[in-house]
Order: sequence, then structure tokens, then C-alpha cells
Amino acid sequence: MLIFYSSVFLFFCFSFSGWLLETVAAAVRTHRYVDRSVLFGPLCIVYGVGGLMMVHLLGELRGNWLFLFLGCAIYATVVEWIAGHLLEAITHTRWWNYSNHRWNLDGYVSLSTSLLWGLMGLAVVQWGTPLLLFVYRLVPALVMRITLWVLLGVLAVDALGTILTLTGMVHKLPRIEALDSRLAAVAVRLGEWILLRTERRIVKAHPQATFSHVKPPKSETFAVGCSFYKLVLLFFLGSLLGDLTETLFCRATAGVWMSRSSLVWGPFSIVWGGALALATWMLYRYKDRPASFLFAVGTFLGGAYEYLCSVASEKVFGTVFWDYSHLPFNLGGRINLLYCFFWGFAAVAWFKVFYPRFSAWIECIPSRIGKPVTWVILVFMICNMVMSGGALLRYNTRTLGMPATSGWEVYMDAHYGDDVISRIYPNAIRVD
Repeated sequence: MLIFYSSVFLFFCFSFSGWLLETVAAAVRTHRYVDRSVLFGPLCIVYGVGGLMMVHLLGELRGNWLFLFLGCAIYATVVEWIAGHLLEAITHTRWWNYSNHRWNLDGYVSLSTSLLWGLMGLAVVQWGTPLLLFVYRLVPALVMRITLWVLLGVLAVDALGTILTLTGMVHKLPRIEALDSRLAAVAVRLGEWILLRTERRIVKAHPQATFSHVKPPKSETFAVGCSFYKLVLLFFLGSLLGDLTETLFCRATAGVWMSRSSLVWGPFSIVWGGALALATWMLYRYKDRPASFLFAVGTFLGGAYEYLCSVASEKVFGTVFWDYSHLPFNLGGRINLLYCFFWGFAAVAWFKVFYPRFSAWIECIPSRIGKPVTWVILVFMICNMVMSGGALLRYNTRTLGMPATSGWEVYMDAHYGDDVISRIYPNAIRVD
């Protein structure tokens, strides 16, 4: 729980600092006060999320300035790119534009801003976070926890109102004269007043923003384009093919057959599946770019993704599932230069060779078959991941000598003991 509360504290500090930075920068440019927050409160959520990612994923690189700088630049750029496109998809407008910057991508990220995020992230992880945590420890624990829960409650209400505004809910409210209940009419009037105020505040900072939800035209083709159904199926296929590829690779290089699965049910590698689905979602609009572009982006994003998976598995499960310490040009044994290049080659091969074929095959599936099958696959994979996560969590506590005290722990001990875990995850290494 200490990690939870300190993370919430850091989130609010980073979000407020981001709002302050954006507001001051806008005031310098426009010579007037402009609230740059999407929320009512003085918070920029993108900064909070990005800052927490840097602290938790790159904290071990403190002191290694070069890789800490590169990691902060990459993760901040990805967060900014995702946030920009999500806001554009919801409000049908740009919330910032770097099109006048050299080396920009879609106007949402650019080399100059990425370098700036890298420097700021380095300062935050290297010096800012220790200072903030020092301040956090000065406040009595009970006072800090009560304050953080109050702030979370206010943030939840603020975020709900903003989300309803961005999705055009104010334009979908029923007409007052059509309501029979006076209580319902009062509720609608109150909701309309709140949402309209939120809309006017956002429009004042972003005049081009629109709030009418436009539904894309329906297509008779199943999983057309980069749709939800296609991404789920690609995640499933990528998990299956990734496990097969790693199994054959281990056989060819080490001369042994071993499980390379991430899950307890079936031969699935969610690292590969997640990489395939995420790469398709993020790079779909760039699939026709030159191979050199796809290779460069795949190398950087693939390395960042693999590093994220390694840190996350260690922090959550206390286990490392791969170690590249024996390979040259590695970073903490989590990634290495050669395998980062493999990610780049994989991105080129995927979009230039394999994706068009897989996409065409998926779109040939009749909708009446494809949709229910996709939902069955999705439910199965979610249950599989939940069960696998429970088995690994119990394995972690079991190795620490903690006895089973609840029903699910007893079940895990009975069905996923140490011998089963060792067979499914033969390369898993317990860490303190």
C-alpha cells in the first residue's frame, strides 16, 4: 500500500507541474491566461501518467544518464502520441500541433519535443522524484492518505464530467418539456448546466474542439481496417505464432524443447501477441511508409516494449522471464541491441509482407461467425491471463515461505505447484 499512496502522490505532483508548465508556456505565447487543462482542476493527466511510467519503469537507470534520457524521451513521446490521437478521435480536432517543427510525426510528436521530454524526464527521475518522496514522508501518514483519497474522489467526478462533455453527452440529453417527472427535469437541467460550462471552458482553451460524436459509417466487411475485432484476432494469432517461433528458436539454438508460453493454458506468448496488436494499432496509418521508417520505429518501440514487459513482470510477480546479460550491448539484461534490431526487422516484415495477407484472410470471415468467435477468444484469453497471473502471484508468495490462507491460494497450490510453474516457465528467475 505504501507504493500505491506514494504513486498517487507523485501522480498529482506531476499532473499539477504539467498544468503549470503548459499554462505558463501558453501565457508567454498569447500574453494572456489560458487554462490548458482538459479537466476543471489544475491537472494535466498526460504528465501524471508519463511521469509515473518513467519513475516505475526507468528508476533503476538513475545515474545512467544516457539511457535514462533515451528511455524518458521514448516513453513520453509514445504517451503524447497516444493522448493526441485519442483526443482527436473523440473531439475531431487537434489539441496541439507540431507541424511547423522539423522531424514531426502527424504534428503530435516531433524530435525537438521528444528531446525536451527526455531532458525533463531525466531531471524528474534523477532528482525530482527523490525530493518529492522526501516531502511525502514529512507529512503524517494518516493526513496524507485522507488527502489523497479526497483528491482521487474529486478527480473521478471531474474526469467523469469531462468525458461526458468530450463524447457530446450534452447534445444527447432529453428535452425538458418531454419529461414527466419534475425531479428528472431538475437533474437534466443540472447536468446540462455542468456539461455546457465544461464545454465552454475547453473551447476557450481549444477553440477548434467539437463535441458532437460522429459515428463512422458501418461496413458490411468483418473487421475492416484496424478495428477492434481484427486487433483481438491478431493478438490471439500473434500469441500463438510467437510461442511457436520461440519454441523452434530454442530448439535450433539450444538443442532442447522447452515451453515458451506466457500462460498456463495453451501455447500462448502474450508478449508477442501484445506486440503484434499494439504495433498494428499504432503503426497502421504508417504501413505504407518506407521500410527504413518502419525499421527505425520498430527498433525503438520494440525495445521500449520489451523493457516495459520485463520491468512489469519483475515488479508484479517478482520474476524475470528472460535475461540477456550474457549478450553484448544489453541494458540491465532486459533488452539488447541485436534483439531490438529484430523488432525493427519484424515491423518491416509484418507490414510489408504478412499483414496484408492476414488482414485479407480475417476480412473474408462472415460477420455472423467472426464476431461471436472473437468474443469467445477474448473471454478465453482474459480468463487465461487472470489464471496465469494468480498462479504467478501465488508462486511468488509461496517461494517467500508464506502459507496459503485463502481459497484461491489453496487452489493454486493444488493445481499450479512449483513443478508445474517450472515446466511452464523454465527460464523464470526469482528476484528480491
